Amino acid sequence: MSAPTTSTIQIRQIHHVAYRCHDARETVQFYHDVLGMNFMLAIAEDRVPSTKAPDPYMHVFLDAGQGNILAFFELPNSPRMGKDPHTPDWVQHIALQVEDETALLAAKAELEQRGIAVVGPTNHEIIRSIYFFDPNGHRIELTCVTATPSMLSQLDAVKWQMLEEWSQTKRAPKLAAWLHQQEFTEPEL
Repeated sequence: MSAPTTSTIQIRQIHHVAYRCHDARETVQFYHDVLGMNFMLAIAEDRVPSTKAPDPYMHVFLDAGQGNILAFFELPNSPRMGKDPHTPDWVQHIALQVEDETALLAAKAELEQRGIAVVGPTNHEIIRSIYFFDPNGHRIELTCVTATPSMLSQLDAVKWQMLEEWSQTKRAPKLAAWLHQQEFTEPEL
C-alpha cells in the first residue's frame, strides 16, 4: 500500500481538544493545581452558537504547553456523562508529555502523594508512561519520549506496510513483532 495523495489542507497545530466535564470549577482546579496547567479562558453561553439550541454551557480552556490547549464543557442540562460501554478505559485518554524520565518519575511520586492512584511507568519502547484518572473519569497519560532517531526512522519506514497488514488481518503485524525482537537495531558507530 502506498501513501494516499497528500491533501492541500495545511494544519498548523491542534488549537484545542475538547472533552466534557462534570464540574468546570473542579476540573480547572485539578488541571491547574495537580498538573500545573494555566487556566486560560472561560466562555459561557445559554445557546449553542453553531446550532442555536437553548443549552447553557461553560467552556474552559487550559494551557497544555507549546500552543496546545485542552478544553472542557460543563453541560448542566444534559444527562450525566458516562463512558462508552464498548470501549475499554485504556483506549480513550489524554496524553500529556513531560520533559524526561526523571520528570515522569517525579510526577508519579507527586500524584501518589496527593492520593491519586497511578499505573506505571509502562515501557512502550519509544515512550515511557504513567496513567491515572481526572475527577471526570478521563484517563490521563503522562509520557516522555525515549525513542532514538534510529527507532523513529525504522518505524517510519514500515508504517504503511504495518497499516496494510493490520487492515488485512486485524492482528499485530509480523513486522511489529520483528522490530520489537530486534529492539530497534541501532547503527554501529
